[in-house]
Amino acid sequence: MAKPNKPSKKKYTYADYLTWPEDERWELIDGEAFDMTPAPGRHHQRLCLRIAYLLETFFEGKTCEVNIAPFDVRIPHRKEADDKIDCVVQPDITVVCTPEKLDDRGCRGAPDLVVEILSPSTASYDAIRKRRFYERVGVKEYWLVDPGNRLLIVHGLQKNGCFSGVEFFSDESRLTTKLFPGLEIDLSKVFPPLQKIVRESPRKYASKKS
Repeated sequence: MAKPNKPSKKKYTYADYLTWPEDERWELIDGEAFDMTPAPGRHHQRLCLRIAYLLETFFEGKTCEVNIAPFDVRIPHRKEADDKIDCVVQPDITVVCTPEKLDDRGCRGAPDLVVEILSPSTASYDAIRKRRFYERVGVKEYWLVDPGNRLLIVHGLQKNGCFSGVEFFSDESRLTTKLFPGLEIDLSKVFPPLQKIVRESPRKYASKKS
């Protein structure tokens, strides 16, 4: 999973984050730095592009804006200046429907929708740590895409402020969501076709009837 990897200082802010090497990928959650290097693999990126394209097509002409990583999402605790913010993440895909949250640096405040595609190196971080973080800051929906099991899991924020509404969609499902009425995603067009494996028949090794 993604691990803290800057032990020289206990807490970091967005001001520190901006000074780090451009060829490294980091996220901050409550001042703790998580190393997201190296970049995701090809299959991860292909899934990301397919979902982002379908979302972008749906939101064309609407207020909501779709962005893909690298795209900084800064989450202030209150109204602190950017350089004091200690939560900065780079979701694979974000949908922001409040234009006032968008600026040249990315997004300041919780997106409406966050999509993360699981990778072996970050799966537990995305499924546990970031899920709790997105729930806490008020992301309305969190989609977790599991390429290995060919699933898309939707966590919906309920009135109690918790991701207690969870739905599972297989690679043959059509995803719909109450958050965006009219949105329908055919997941058979998202997940790559399974390669058919034809194995040798055991017939020639079977015992013949007497």
